[in-house]
Amino acid sequence: HQVVAHAEALARDDFAVVTYDGRGHGASGGLCTLGDDERHDVAAAVALALQLHPRVVVVGASMGAIAAIRYGATAGARDGISGVVAISGPAQWRLPLTLIGVANAVFIRTRLGRRLLSRWAKVRVSPRWNMPEPPDALVAKLDVPVTILHGRLDRIIRLAAAHRLHAAAREPRQLVIVDRMGHAFHHEARAAVCEAVRWTLAEPQQGATV
Repeated sequence: HQVVAHAEALARDDFAVVTYDGRGHGASGGLCTLGDDERHDVAAAVALALQLHPRVVVVGASMGAIAAIRYGATAGARDGISGVVAISGPAQWRLPLTLIGVANAVFIRTRLGRRLLSRWAKVRVSPRWNMPEPPDALVAKLDVPVTILHGRLDRIIRLAAAHRLHAAAREPRQLVIVDRMGHAFHHEARAAVCEAVRWTLAEPQQGATV
């Protein structure tokens, strides 16, 4: 629902928008790898978006932020993207020692947890955790403008992660903190996401929206 609402908000701002079900979600095949192999899904969406417009900004939230950064780190400007907007993304694989952090670690990094996550979230999750390169190392490789957008009320990924990602990114970059926003595609983030895309398109390396 929130993904659709954000897509509609971007469309009202006259952006062409491509959305999709990632691997293991909905009608898409394959297994969800929680942001690793999802870079290939982003690549397919970018290829479609480039048929609609020569300038593409990749927008992803939470796991989608990991996928967007991972794709951008290996593709970037030479493959047609003009910017990345990463929402509610982690910086490293270390999780906070809180109830939510421990629960996330169990769900993400254990075979049993991934099995439970598949049933609870109705997502086909890969049983293996491969410990890929962390997002703060990947964001440093981006050669396009990047916005790190985070909610001050996010209880899943701490605000410190946004600061770490922003510090690791190259210029041009911006850090946007939304006061009343929680995690991922939160309704309080819609205006900020639209503004982040506009900011990207105003930068020298420019980019419609995935």
